[in-house]
Amino acid sequence: MSLSMQEIDNQVETQPLNKQQAKQQFIEKTKEFNLQHSFNFDEAWDYVQHKKKQKDFQEKITLFEKAVINHDNSLGETTHDLNPTKHSFADGQYVREIYNPAGLIIVTKIHNQTHPFFLMKGEMTILTEDGPKTIKAPYHGITKAGTKRIIFTHTECVFVTVHKTESLTIDEIEKEVIAESFDKVKLDNLNIKEIEKLIMEFN
Repeated sequence: MSLSMQEIDNQVETQPLNKQQAKQQFIEKTKEFNLQHSFNFDEAWDYVQHKKKQKDFQEKITLFEKAVINHDNSLGETTHDLNPTKHSFADGQYVREIYNPAGLIIVTKIHNQTHPFFLMKGEMTILTEDGPKTIKAPYHGITKAGTKRIIFTHTECVFVTVHKTESLTIDEIEKEVIAESFDKVKLDNLNIKEIEKLIMEFN
């Protein structure tokens, strides 16, 4: 018996499908509604699972950040003094270098752009929705748009990020590269509407 979209909505909330069941429903709904996808089932499944894990992490990191801010040992406004930042520019790129002393717990801002990062000095553990990861200089990686991290510095660290921008003032750049909240992250490179429809079809 065919399910209506409302019934699928209710199913997502009350009886989420396992991967095999979701795949069968995906095939049936694709055929029934004559849908054209720019992705295959496995890509869609992995994306949905990632978004679930990401949402759960976002809720927890927000609560953690509030606890850190309200803690007696919170650095408050002195954080910037202890973590000095250098700014430089090169042909539509903004390079941000920040020094972090050892033994700090840092909750980052929400990144609004996908960009490269480089640990030039030191060792730190980064907590993301995929779990903790300890990295040691020299190290480089990619930060995806929508990322917010908890960092613990084991030693003194020098951390560099590079951002695409045509702006030349720090205030303007920060408005571009930092999102005020998770729901304001710019994800123009993803077909979000199409993915959201898919999430409605299976879970």
